Amino acid sequence: MHHFSPTVSDVEASADWYSRVFGLERLPTVAPHHGDEEGGYAVLLIEPRTGFLIGLHHHTAAIEGNFDERRVGLDHIAWGVPQRSDLDTWAIWLTELGVPHSGVIEKDSARPYSVVVFRDPDNIQLELFHRT
Repeated sequence: MHHFSPTVSDVEASADWYSRVFGLERLPTVAPHHGDEEGGYAVLLIEPRTGFLIGLHHHTAAIEGNFDERRVGLDHIAWGVPQRSDLDTWAIWLTELGVPHSGVIEKDSARPYSVVVFRDPDNIQLELFHRT
């Protein structure tokens, strides 16, 4: 994945949250939207080692209310981690930051996996995922 671009209710609060949780750096520029909306913009955050971007979008005509995966559109975003032990490290980190999370969930199914589930300030579900 190259980038993830959620629409958020408070760009500054979300920029702070994503920067703290994922160790991202804010780029010194604001990106205007691609001509579809006058006044819309995105704050860009980058993961310095990989170049992965998160663009936090502000829309001048945003619809009020928190994210809800039952609406048509995004359900959740999941990032893969290379080792199962990485999930334990993430769970500890999220706890230290005061971010509510599921802890490590082990799913024994036809394709077993482990996952840590949490939500951003706008209620978008985020997952850290390891296929066993």
